[in-house]
Amino acid sequence: MRRPWLAPLVPLYRVGLGWRELRFKNGPIRRLAWSVISIGNLSTGGAGKTPLTIALAKLLTARGVHVDVLSCGYGRKNQEPTRVDPSGIAEQFGDEPLLIAREAGVPVYVAPQRYKAGRMAEADTTIGAQETLSGKHEFRRSPVTAAHILDDGFQHRQLDRAVDILLLNRDDWRDALLPAGNLREGLRATMRAEVIAIPGDDVELEVELKRRGWAGQVWRLKRCMEVPSIQEPVFAFCGIARPEQFFSGLERGGLHVAARNAFRDHHGYTRGDLDKLFAAARTARAAALITTEKDAVRLGDLTSAFPADLPLNTARLHIEIENADAAIDWLVGCLASSPSTRAL
Repeated sequence: MRRPWLAPLVPLYRVGLGWRELRFKNGPIRRLAWSVISIGNLSTGGAGKTPLTIALAKLLTARGVHVDVLSCGYGRKNQEPTRVDPSGIAEQFGDEPLLIAREAGVPVYVAPQRYKAGRMAEADTTIGAQETLSGKHEFRRSPVTAAHILDDGFQHRQLDRAVDILLLNRDDWRDALLPAGNLREGLRATMRAEVIAIPGDDVELEVELKRRGWAGQVWRLKRCMEVPSIQEPVFAFCGIARPEQFFSGLERGGLHVAARNAFRDHHGYTRGDLDKLFAAARTARAAALITTEKDAVRLGDLTSAFPADLPLNTARLHIEIENADAAIDWLVGCLASSPSTRAL
């Protein structure tokens, strides 16, 4: 959502960005023992960082690389560094770290300072890595033994990384800086990345990138939403950065969305919220409710409160990288040449 009436404040925000850039140039950058892959974006959310993190963790694990994920754990109450328990709740670990831990099957560590999360991961990961690599799966040989994935890390520049992967889409390309728009940084920041990941069907965006001088890697991503088969009308709700993507994806998947409700991003649900949703769904004559995986994580035990006549359904989103083998070959090559230690 754009806020053009706040355009007069953009120059002040730009000054703040310049001051922050100066601090990064003159301030210390901390390095972990293992190479770091950062996944991030320019906007305030909704780019697909979480499903790409999950996909990349699975692809690297299949190459025999021990992978963990470092996250700030947005929205959690405890600020101490900790490893995510997949059976835990969002208030403990944050919704995105919890979803990654459940779906990717790799260790996830959370801390406001991702360096501390990484140190914790390196301190206690040897046994976990041995368990992973001694499993029944046959892995391709890899020159890289271990790596961290830094979730939402493009602006977290206090931590050294081997590779920056930046998600970019058409909305970002046309957007404005905060607070008038949704960009945390301007398009010039794309030049800090080694990889720009774009929607697979947007050929023109790649052309425009190269016209502006981009000569790095371009990964094409395919967003795949798994929509349950429901013949009756549904009531859709979510609390994510770009709810329109979710609602339109449901309709493209063949669902009849009778009504919808968008909460703020990372909304913490209450029983009162559910009562209002149930009433709205019955008014719309919906036969079921449907939401995202992240919202289902935040609902936690409240999922048991959904009545039999209004069951809760979840639409799953995952991302596929076009020519994934070539992309991972390139990525592993970058990690292998990184100065970070690669032995467990």
